[in-house]
Amino acid sequence: MQPLALKNPPQEWISLFENSFGVVYQSNTDRKFWLVFRDEPIGFNVLCFYKFKRLVDAIDLPTLLEDASKAADLEIISMCDCERCLVLSITEIIALKELLAGTQVMLELNSILYERLYSVPAYV
Repeated sequence: MQPLALKNPPQEWISLFENSFGVVYQSNTDRKFWLVFRDEPIGFNVLCFYKFKRLVDAIDLPTLLEDASKAADLEIISMCDCERCLVLSITEIIALKELLAGTQVMLELNSILYERLYSVPAYV
């Protein structure tokens, strides 16, 4: 199934986290995370999603902000298993970092809740 725009996602997609620049969905049917950023959906398997997050986290914002050259205003990020790349401004990098960090927190929270709700107590 081809993903739809941000305003009308497929019903089986579960929203994990969103900000004003985009949203990250989880799809259990195709076992992917869907990043919808600037109204462009990009699908990632779990491994590629975390590789992409590490790439974005590795961007050194203070260095970009201190650099006065025009080249420092943009960052190009290539994605795992994808022929596309993102060309991001500093504002978009900050928003994407926030989006990916928020998604990771929600995934960790979901794991903790699942563990607490469905763990079987050990009786001695």
